[in-house]
Amino acid sequence: MAFVNEDNITDLAIKRWSTARSPRVAELMTVLVRHIHDYAREVELTSDEWMAAIEWLTATGQISNDKRQEFILASDVVGLSMLVVQMNNRFAEQATPATVLGPFHIDGSPPAPFGFDMSEGIVGTPLFITGKVTDTTGTPIPGAVLDVWQADASGTYEAQMPEIDEARLRAKYQAREDGTYCVRTIAPLGYTIPMDGPVGKLIERTEISEYRPAHVHFMFEQPGYKKLITHLFQKDTDYLDTDVVFGVKDALIVPFIEHAPGPAPDGQVMEEPFLVAHFDFALQPAS
Repeated sequence: MAFVNEDNITDLAIKRWSTARSPRVAELMTVLVRHIHDYAREVELTSDEWMAAIEWLTATGQISNDKRQEFILASDVVGLSMLVVQMNNRFAEQATPATVLGPFHIDGSPPAPFGFDMSEGIVGTPLFITGKVTDTTGTPIPGAVLDVWQADASGTYEAQMPEIDEARLRAKYQAREDGTYCVRTIAPLGYTIPMDGPVGKLIERTEISEYRPAHVHFMFEQPGYKKLITHLFQKDTDYLDTDVVFGVKDALIVPFIEHAPGPAPDGQVMEEPFLVAHFDFALQPAS
């Protein structure tokens, strides 16, 4: 019998986990065991530090619920989310690049027609986002669905507001037959990630900026095309170079053009100044 000591514990643990019935589970777990053990040896992990990590993970699970995903946030701020996005979305150069989902997406947003105002009744500068949804050759995708969500003018998402029981700053827009779409909302604000939980407490012990630059989220799950999760970021906004979740890409930065009161992209006449952003999404064919 091989009794455990500091030198053989890693090999023994790897041998046990290699018995997983699924070859992929065996690979995932044996490599994880090896890296965790190497980490503990490299940093000379103390018992107190190990217990602090356990308590941090426990608190992260306890604060998570169906609206708040603190583990996603933890993955985001260490760059793991973006690394996984990069490895799993190696699209053609012509395709719109993917970025992180973030912790605040809510399933089941209501359908919205061209130009629908998903910000109705919410204070902020009116913003129209227009463009076309195509494939990587520029061919329009009729009826493509854009799942859109964002924070309000104070940087707060619906998912952070437990008292809200209806869709707020989120909707599913359907592109027209020629692939064109029009989203009406309000200008987003650069905001801080939630700092009242375990992730925030950890960030506070560093010089890391807790802010994200102003952006609007988009998701596409179109039959025949790769799933796309992405953002549009406002050009020249703050924190583009220091996004706490590493989500910014040059191709996703667009100008928000100021317009005086007058005709808007959806055909109505605006009585107040408004912003217009234009972006054409190109989806990667599934094949």
